[in-house]
Amino acid sequence: MARIHLLDARLANQIAAGEVVERPASVAKELIENAIDAGARAIDVQVEQGGIAGLRIRDDGDGIAREDLPLALARHATSKIHHLDDLEAVATLGFRGEALASIASVSRLTLTSSQVEEGVGWAVRSEGRDMSAVVEPSRHPRGTTVDVRDLFFNTPARRKFLRSETTEFGHLEETVRRLALVAPQVSFSLSHNQRQLWQLKPAHDELSLKRRLSQVCGPAFVAAAQPVSIESAGIHLHGWIALPTFSRAQADLQYFFVNGRHVRDKTVSHAVRQAYADVLFHGRHPAFVLYLDIDPAAVDVNVHPTKHEVRFREQRSVHDIIYRGLHRALASVRPQDAAPVHHETAGAWLDASGSVSPALAGEMPQYAAPTHQAGLDWSAGGSAREAFAEYLRVPATAPAMAMSDDQAGPPPLGYALGQLHGVYILAQNAEGLILVDMHAAHERIVYERLKRAQGGEGIVAQPLLVPISLAVSQREADLAETSEAALTEMGIALQRVGPETLLIRAVPSLLAQAGAEALVRDVLSDLLTHGQTRRVEEQRNELMATMACHGAVRANRQLSLTEMNALLRDMEATERSGQCNHGRPTWTRLTMADLDRLFMRGR
Repeated sequence: MARIHLLDARLANQIAAGEVVERPASVAKELIENAIDAGARAIDVQVEQGGIAGLRIRDDGDGIAREDLPLALARHATSKIHHLDDLEAVATLGFRGEALASIASVSRLTLTSSQVEEGVGWAVRSEGRDMSAVVEPSRHPRGTTVDVRDLFFNTPARRKFLRSETTEFGHLEETVRRLALVAPQVSFSLSHNQRQLWQLKPAHDELSLKRRLSQVCGPAFVAAAQPVSIESAGIHLHGWIALPTFSRAQADLQYFFVNGRHVRDKTVSHAVRQAYADVLFHGRHPAFVLYLDIDPAAVDVNVHPTKHEVRFREQRSVHDIIYRGLHRALASVRPQDAAPVHHETAGAWLDASGSVSPALAGEMPQYAAPTHQAGLDWSAGGSAREAFAEYLRVPATAPAMAMSDDQAGPPPLGYALGQLHGVYILAQNAEGLILVDMHAAHERIVYERLKRAQGGEGIVAQPLLVPISLAVSQREADLAETSEAALTEMGIALQRVGPETLLIRAVPSLLAQAGAEALVRDVLSDLLTHGQTRRVEEQRNELMATMACHGAVRANRQLSLTEMNALLRDMEATERSGQCNHGRPTWTRLTMADLDRLFMRGR
């Protein structure tokens, strides 16, 4: 075996670069974070060939002193950490003191900076060599410019793993997008191959913040976004979540920031999935931009070199506040607040011109024609005009909806005109036509009533006539003992009879017919992984959802106008009424403008 020896500085830096610099986007992330930490108010990002050939990032921050420039390219040199205690409460985006040294070791790097307004600055250069650098005078306004060229020119094995120019720029653009959400007070410009793509102005109020959100995430997200703000135990969660009708095929519009740092975290992902579990269609992903402000001492950001992962000291509290905040925000949405069904979810039947989509022509499902259309009997005497006026009239027997003093006109879902093929309710509101899937809507109403009833009586435990023996790990057995009170609240009674053996003595009465072993194993697994569990609640909800589905009004059942209006009013008063228990939409809207486009009116 070879003798132990010290690595030379160049090789050590290139090895370190493997942890920090994966692709041009990694370089952009580190340099932009440094600019934000330096108090920049404007950041300009210029990219050449996806960042492989060149990446220049310029800011107007505090700048770097002349004598500090050589140290800026040295490993483990930083202005952000001074004592061990500083690592206990990191308040900056960058802090490890490795980024610039790592980038410089695998590229041709020039760092130019000035701390004065007169345009006098200094530059330091490195071309993958040792970190000894010569400082030269250079004209530069207050701030810093880092010019990185020929990434991985001296490590061809790393360079061959880079993707195409388009792919690499896509990753880099996503990095800028995240950081533009981190620092809305900073203006950003982004150009690729000398073509400007972005010019984001700073956001200092709610209107300009919404404008930036629209530019970064798209106007459709902003239209479907619901604000979230909840504070508990020194933790503040705020931001926006999209309505379930604005779901995505991929998890490509999910931004979560902890103290301004974009992170991916299992605790966060699990809490978000649980909050959307009752309203999101299978296989779809929610969209959100959320910020968690927490005491820096309560979160460890030094878990991974790229700082994409964090570790919360109070994991259960963080999970709870995220779940409760999102769950409450989604439950509070009513038809009067909600946007209509997003076409990506519902399936657009109008093309860009407003005409019926050819792809859907001839594919409408066929329903048996009802023998009588409740409330729409055109065979009675009187003119068609009189008959139509009758159906537009507010039904005298329709349940009234409580309105505030400043609310005028029909309620959000309007008043029923009639049924279509015994499946859909047609209603008119102030904006146009409302279409309601009556079975899906009633299913949600029944489901929410069942949940409220169960919540009122609590979870009733049912003792098992014959206790079930369960083999578990010692860690799970220990957890069962220490979590006895929490398990009892869930209606589960466990007894430890050996180092790795439990007896299941009681389960929730509503789930007595479910697999007790699988339920207990899932509960213990959740408690180990996330510090809490909602397995019992989820299984109860699943059972009640099935009960609600069977109890809801079926297709082809004819409803009177009074019944239809009663259903509309119930929808307006019911939590999560925009989706059925399976996450499918319960209603959609066609405005008068939509109908005018369909029939080419005004052209």
